[in-house]
Amino acid sequence: MATIKRTEISSLGEFGLIDRLTQGLSLQNASSMLGPGDDAAILQPANTQVVTTDILVEGIHFDLVYTPLKHLGYKSVIVNLSDVYAMNAIPKQILVSIAISNRFSVEAVDEIYDGIKLACEKYQVDLVGGDTTASPKGLIINVVAIGEQHKDHIVRRSTANEGDILCVSGDLGGAYMGLQMLQREKQVFLNAPEANVELEGNDYIVGRQLKPEARKDIIEFFEAENIIPTSMIDISDGLSSEILHLCKQSNMGCQLNEAGVPIANETYNKALEFGIDPINCALSGGEDYELLFTIDKKDADKINHHPDISVIGEMLDANLGVKLYTKGGNYHDIISLGWDGLKDE
Repeated sequence: MATIKRTEISSLGEFGLIDRLTQGLSLQNASSMLGPGDDAAILQPANTQVVTTDILVEGIHFDLVYTPLKHLGYKSVIVNLSDVYAMNAIPKQILVSIAISNRFSVEAVDEIYDGIKLACEKYQVDLVGGDTTASPKGLIINVVAIGEQHKDHIVRRSTANEGDILCVSGDLGGAYMGLQMLQREKQVFLNAPEANVELEGNDYIVGRQLKPEARKDIIEFFEAENIIPTSMIDISDGLSSEILHLCKQSNMGCQLNEAGVPIANETYNKALEFGIDPINCALSGGEDYELLFTIDKKDADKINHHPDISVIGEMLDANLGVKLYTKGGNYHDIISLGWDGLKDE
C-alpha cells in the first residue's frame, strides 16, 4: 500500500505556506494592480464596486466525510461569486482567509487551493490576497469577492414593481437531494465501513451539492439582450425564502405558480424515493445558487426562448400577499422553512 505524503504545516511556517499557495498566480483583470505579496492588494476599478463575503465552517456548512477538499475550495469561491452576479455585477477579485487545525497537512491545503484556483481560472477572477491562521479545531474558510458594474446597471432586491415577471435560472432542489444522498451514504459507511457507497446514477444531484456553479452565463445573456432585471437575488436558502426577501425589500406581493417551478427529473425522482414532495425541495432546499429575478413585461419576449430561464410567477400589490398557486388550483401562503423545516415535515 502506497504511503500518502504528509508535510506538516509547521515545517513551512505561515509565510512559507502563503508563498507556496500563491506562487504562479497571474492577474487577469486590469483593475487588479497588485496581488499577494504586500501588506494589501491594490485595485483600480473602472466602475462601481460591489463587495460580499461568506464564511464556511466545518461541521456547520460542510462535512469532510464526503466533501473532497478540492470541491470545497471551488465551492467556497462559487458561493461568493453568485452573490456578485445577483447584483448584476462581474466578479473581478477575491481574498481568501483560512483557519486550519494541525490535523491538516500542507498537501490538504494544496487541494483546497487547487479548487480555489480552478474557480478563479474558470470565472476570470483574481486571487489578490487573504490570510492564514491556526484553528484549535476544524477548518474555516472565508472568502471576500469584489465585483464591478456601471452604477446604473447594478440590481438590488428592493426595486421590483407590480406586474413584473418573476423568473428563475436553471432548476431547483437538486443540491438538497444531493445532500440527502450524501448523508444517507455517510450513515451506511459509519455503520458498516466495509459496505459499498451507492452514489452511482446520482451524479447530477451530488454534483449540485458538492460542486455548484455560479450563473455567469445569465448575466452575460442580460448584457447581450440589453436586459436589466428590476430586482434579483441568488438562491442560497431556498426559493420560498428568497421570494420573501424580494417581496419584503420591494414591498410587493407575489404569485408563484407551482407548475412553472423547474425541477430536474433526477431531483424529482429522488425526492419521491425519499418520501419528499419535490416542490418542497425547490421551495426550502437551498444551495442551488441559481438566480431569482424580476423583469419588466416589455422584456418578456427576450427570455421566452432561453432554454435555462423559467417564468414562475408575477409580482403583485403587497396587500395580495405572497402566495403559491398549486397545480391543484389552490392558493397557499409562502413561508420560509429552510432545510430544518423541510426535514421535519
